[in-house]
Amino acid sequence: MHDEQPSSNAPARRAATPIDESLAFLTRRSFIGRSAHGIGAIALGAMLGEKMFGERLLAGSRALAIPGSGGRVLSTGGLAGVPHFAPKAKRVLCLFQSEGFSHIDLFDPKEALYAHAGKDLPSSVRGTQRVTGMTSGQGSFPVVPPVAPGRPCGKGGLWISDLLPHMQGVADELCIIKSLTTEAINHDPAVTFMNTGNQIPGSASMGSWISYGLGSENANLPAFITMVSQGSGKNPGQPIFSRLWGSGFLPSSHQGVGLRPGGNPVPYLANPDGVDRTQRRAMLDDLAELNAHRNDELGDPETLARIEAYEMAFRMQVSVPELVEMSDESPETLAMYGPDVRRPGSYAANCLLARRLLQRGVRFVQLFHRGWDQHIALGTQLPNQCRDVDQPTAAVIKDLKRLGMLEDTLVIFATEFGRTAYSQGGFGDPSSGRDHHGRCFTSILAGGGVRGGIEYGKTDDFSYNIVENPVQVRDFHATVLHTLGIDHERLTYRFRGLDTKLTGVEPARVVREVLV
Repeated sequence: MHDEQPSSNAPARRAATPIDESLAFLTRRSFIGRSAHGIGAIALGAMLGEKMFGERLLAGSRALAIPGSGGRVLSTGGLAGVPHFAPKAKRVLCLFQSEGFSHIDLFDPKEALYAHAGKDLPSSVRGTQRVTGMTSGQGSFPVVPPVAPGRPCGKGGLWISDLLPHMQGVADELCIIKSLTTEAINHDPAVTFMNTGNQIPGSASMGSWISYGLGSENANLPAFITMVSQGSGKNPGQPIFSRLWGSGFLPSSHQGVGLRPGGNPVPYLANPDGVDRTQRRAMLDDLAELNAHRNDELGDPETLARIEAYEMAFRMQVSVPELVEMSDESPETLAMYGPDVRRPGSYAANCLLARRLLQRGVRFVQLFHRGWDQHIALGTQLPNQCRDVDQPTAAVIKDLKRLGMLEDTLVIFATEFGRTAYSQGGFGDPSSGRDHHGRCFTSILAGGGVRGGIEYGKTDDFSYNIVENPVQVRDFHATVLHTLGIDHERLTYRFRGLDTKLTGVEPARVVREVLV
C-alpha cells in the first residue's frame, strides 16, 4: 500500500482566524441558545462595529493614545455635548450612610413624639403600611421620642441633634431634604435603589452614569472611586456589595474603583518581583496591540475597556502612592478631621482621602459607612455611630470651602430609608431600637448649585408620613445630575431595546426649589 498523497489540484487551505477558532468550539446547544435571540440580533451585530462601539463614543472628548495600537485613542472625557448646560458643580462627594439613619432622632423631631411617648402610634397615622417581619408581629407600636435633644442651628434655624455638634456648626451650608420616600423596606433593595435607581441588581450606579456622561478630569486616576468604612454603632453592619459601584450595562471602564485601607489600596497594582516599570510598559504595549487586533476582528466594546483598564492601572502605579501619602497635610488639617483620621480605613481617614481625590480631578467619590442599622440598643448605638461621622463630615465641608472647592463640589449625605416613630421592642427597654421606614426619610445636600441653610419637604406630627413636597428617589437623582449640567432625560444608554436612564421610565422632576 502506498500512503495517500494530497491531490495537487486541492485548493490551498487558508489560515484559521480567531473567528474560525471560536466557531470550532460552538456546540449545537449554544448555537440554538444564541439563535433564540433572533435574526435581528445577527443583523444588528453585522451593523455595529468599531464605529459604533469605539470611535463614535470618543467624538468630541479628551482622549489618550493606546500604546502599540496604531494611533487608536481611549476616552478620558465624557460624551460629546455633555454637560447639556452650564453646570454649578464639577464633581460629587457622596457620603452614603448605609443601613438607614434615624431621621427622627437626628433631623426631624416633632412635639407629638414627646406627648405620645409610650403610647401606641395612632392607627390613622400608621394606616395599612407594609412593615418588615421584624415588627409585624408586635402587639403594640409605642411611640419613642428622640434619644437626645437638639436645637435650631444657623441662620435658617435648621433643627439638628446634639449628637451632631460639628454638623450643627456648618448648618448654613446644608440643605436638609426631609421628604424623600422609597418603596423599599429592606436593606438590599433599598440601598440598590438609592445607588442605581433600580431595586433589582444589575443597573449602573450613579457614579458610573456620571463617569459615562462627564468622564474624568485626571487621566491618571479613575473618574469614580469608592471607599467603605465600618462604624461603631452596629458592628458588623449590613454587607456592602461591589455592584453598588458597578457599571451594570454601561461599559466596564465606568465602574467604580474601590480603595482599601493601608499601604496597598488597590490590589495587584504593584509590579511583581523581578518586573520593573520599563518591562511592564513593554508588556502592556504588546498586550494592547493584541487586544486592538481582537477589537478589529470582533468589535466588542469590552476589548477597548480592557485596554483602558490596563493603562489606567499602569498610570495609577505612580498616582496612587502619592495620593495616600498624608505627610503634606498640615497638623491643623488633620486635627480638623478628628483623632480617627490617622487610622487607615476609618470614616475620618476616608473623608480626608476623598478631599484629596477631589482635588486631583476625580469626578465622583463615594464613601459607604456601615453601622446605622439600629434595630436594638438605639440609645447606645446611635450616639456611637454619630461620633464616627459628625466631625469628619463637617470637616470635609469646611475643608472644601477653605480650598474654594465647595462652590463647585456637590456634597451628598444620604441613606436608603428612615426609621419608625415606634419602638422595635418594648418601650423603655435599653435593648429596643427602631425598624426600617420607607415612607419618609432625610438626606442632605451641600455645595455646588444647592441653597444652604434651608429645609425642604415636611412630614406629619409623628415624622411618619409626608405632608408636603414629596421627593422620589428618581427626583433626587435628577436633581444631582442637574447640578452637574446634565439633563437626566438626555443621558441615556441603549440596552435591551430601551434608552435606559438613571432615573428610570417613570417621570422624574428636578427639585429646583433647593437649587440656586
